[in-house]
Amino acid sequence: MPKIPDIPRPEWDRNPVSPNGNPRVSIIVPACNEEEAIEQVLTRLLDIDYENCEIIAVNDRSTDRTGEIVDRIAGNTKAHGRLKVIHVAVLPTGWLGKTHAMWTAAQHASGEWLLFTDADVLFQPDALRRALVYAEAEAADHVVLFPRMIMKSPGEKMMIAFFQTLFVFGHRPWKVADPDTRDHMGVGAFNMVRRRVYEAVGTYQALRFEVVDDMKLGKVVKNAGYRQRNVFGGDLISIRWAKGAMGVVRNLTKNFFAIMSFQWPRALSTCFALAFLNLMPFIGIGIAHGWERFPYAVALLTIFLIYVGMSRMSPVPPYYFVLHPISTTLFVYTMLRSMTLTLWRGGVVWRGTKYSLAELKKGMV
Repeated sequence: MPKIPDIPRPEWDRNPVSPNGNPRVSIIVPACNEEEAIEQVLTRLLDIDYENCEIIAVNDRSTDRTGEIVDRIAGNTKAHGRLKVIHVAVLPTGWLGKTHAMWTAAQHASGEWLLFTDADVLFQPDALRRALVYAEAEAADHVVLFPRMIMKSPGEKMMIAFFQTLFVFGHRPWKVADPDTRDHMGVGAFNMVRRRVYEAVGTYQALRFEVVDDMKLGKVVKNAGYRQRNVFGGDLISIRWAKGAMGVVRNLTKNFFAIMSFQWPRALSTCFALAFLNLMPFIGIGIAHGWERFPYAVALLTIFLIYVGMSRMSPVPPYYFVLHPISTTLFVYTMLRSMTLTLWRGGVVWRGTKYSLAELKKGMV
């Protein structure tokens, strides 16, 4: 992890320089029923201190006040020339709502860079500028900025700590920049890609039925041989991903079986591996005797040190290690819940729209 740059550092606090001057950026914000967050999100984006950018907000078939709010903000003097609004009334066949919204916005974008973000991500004014400085200095083609997770309850901290552990060891962010590895990265909160690269990998048309579209964008970019980078952002961008432990369970229910490529044997074996690796050290230390406890103690120490390491980059204290068995159990439950509901329903229900399992499998990258 020390190999990953930290762009809140002073050396990145300058203006970007490229052969053609300050590159133009199109910030794309898909929104479906986001009336609680969208006003603050767009207001923050309009406060960005980088002038050569545009914001494209897509109201994707919202049934709440999202469309009304984005239209009102677009009518403000501050938004003139900077904020475009697109309303999607009907979802075409063969698309997920979010991927279609982002593809539609990119069709209207004028930027050399496309920044795909979510409708609940809060930006600091210098977030985009610092990311661009880094991107141009590294000659990067795709930049992922890790958000600060806003966690307001012990359940959120417990669950997100476990999720971060899975994410880090599953995708090895420190290896993403190495062209000789298959490790790739994508985060829905901040996926910034050069337009020419986005078009070269097939745009979001190539990912039109991908549930985990953010990671799959990173995958196609890395597989095509382009320069991919990820960076720490401190509080440059922040998001409250879920409310409470069960909020994390609900959010991941849509994604977990998709991450397993909708293969139930793979999902079940993953559940077994998660339970064995994360619960056995706690069980074994209690039932073993004498020196038999030593390997379990080593395993527990390793898990504890992971929490110590995470505490340096997140607000989860190391003592949340004691809740690790609970979070493990809930994650196994989430995987089983995701698999069972997807198979029972014959697909995934997302933001009020059902997508059939056959179509999802066919559209996987």
